[in-house]
Amino acid sequence: MIDRPEYVKRIMPFADAPFVKILTGVRRSGKSTILRMLMRELRRRGIAEAQIISRRFDSLEYADMTARQMFADLKSCLLPGQRSYLFLDEVQEIDGWERAVNSLAADYDTDIYVTGSNSRMMSSEISTYLTGRYVSFRVFTLSFAEYLTFKKMYAEIGSPRAELNSYLRLGGFPALHLQPYSDDDVYTIVRDIYNSTVFSDIVRRSQIRRIDQLERIVKFVFDNVGRTFSAKAISDYLKAENRKIDNETVYAYLDKLEKAYLIHRCSRYDVQGKELLKTQEKYYLADTSLRYSVLGYSADAAAALLENLVYLELLRRGYTVCIGKTSQGEIDFIAERQSDKLYIQVTQAIRSKETERREYERLLDIRDNYPKYVLTADEFAGGNYRGIKTMHIADFLLSREY
Repeated sequence: MIDRPEYVKRIMPFADAPFVKILTGVRRSGKSTILRMLMRELRRRGIAEAQIISRRFDSLEYADMTARQMFADLKSCLLPGQRSYLFLDEVQEIDGWERAVNSLAADYDTDIYVTGSNSRMMSSEISTYLTGRYVSFRVFTLSFAEYLTFKKMYAEIGSPRAELNSYLRLGGFPALHLQPYSDDDVYTIVRDIYNSTVFSDIVRRSQIRRIDQLERIVKFVFDNVGRTFSAKAISDYLKAENRKIDNETVYAYLDKLEKAYLIHRCSRYDVQGKELLKTQEKYYLADTSLRYSVLGYSADAAAALLENLVYLELLRRGYTVCIGKTSQGEIDFIAERQSDKLYIQVTQAIRSKETERREYERLLDIRDNYPKYVLTADEFAGGNYRGIKTMHIADFLLSREY
């Protein structure tokens, strides 16, 4: 088990606090492993083994278990006169789990940690039964720093800048970086993750009949990472293929993909008007390997997926991220975290004066003193231009200064 200490560091301050700790994220992002790390940390702090109770509810052992049975099973394991620590993996497999967990949290001396991989983890039932009693943590696939840590366990690694291309192509699903795999093997595994998410978490649970429609929408989104588009654009695209679909259905499918954690929606923000805009959003993938596994390899996708890497890293670090709209055009990312703010432009390379002017002038048009970056995969990236810092994307992903 390779450590991911950032998650342990983020979650453990809530240990013994009166909140259910909910870990969510795309399938195979490492939630179960993080639960084991949390259990190990509790043992290190002196918690007795008998106080730690774990269940993995996607196991056949718990198939057809009801919430009442779940409650009775866990209640029978609680130690009288001592706090019990419950670790409930893939708890969404139990219908009504929220009520069982609420009772255990409210009526007994427990500290509870749960994981889940789909929208049922953030449903209205949680808000109803666990109001004010839970904190949620999004688990992402491996960051670039984590990827390098994993890879060095089984292979020699080059410089971070040299490794960035490999990370872009192979992505960060942890299981893919425990031993060497070929690109084909990686994409086969990722395709299975994608299929299980689409067909188990979306098609089966939502009883979708037009599976071909859903898959075509997925492919459109995956092929347009980092581009603004509307539901109407998807609807028009499908109509051109003689597949009629209304805008509301498109929005419903996008919502399901987002709630299954396959994609992230990024809204636009009008910098001058200081308001969120409700049209022409962007979507980014939970992991860049999803694009290549579903649509095949394409060198043309690299620029958009580099942007995707930066977006995910900002989310990992707790930023709220929007696209910026200015009089000069578009700012790739405006990232805010409490009183911090960053403005970021991402470009694969700056090969002309026109590209340089476009990337820098949009940032110079913003008249405040928050940090501004132009990030590029150019080997010679670096320097400072009128207060705007130029960095290689690999260096930015590994930097601790923001």
